[in-house]
Amino acid sequence: MQLGRIIGTIVATQKIERLCGVRLVVLEPLNARREPTGPPIAAIDVVAAGVGDTVFWVGSLEAAQALEPPFPAVDASVVGLVDRVDLLPGKPVFEETGAE
Repeated sequence: MQLGRIIGTIVATQKIERLCGVRLVVLEPLNARREPTGPPIAAIDVVAAGVGDTVFWVGSLEAAQALEPPFPAVDASVVGLVDRVDLLPGKPVFEETGAE
């Protein structure tokens, strides 16, 4: 799993049947300090994350497994919302409430 931030949504009027009803988002990969680590990517979102939310996501085969079989061809899936990251005991790197 990797950290990321939702920076946008994708509207697709035509897609494979298996992805109908599945939300698509633009995801910015992040390191543990919420700094961007690469270019934005398209991902499916199975947790209803909002723009600006910090999330964890998976890629490759695991991305497709976020949906029920038969698994569609997807490269990335948002699979959780991040509330807090701790790198050292008792010292939060960030919390979604805004307290840094």
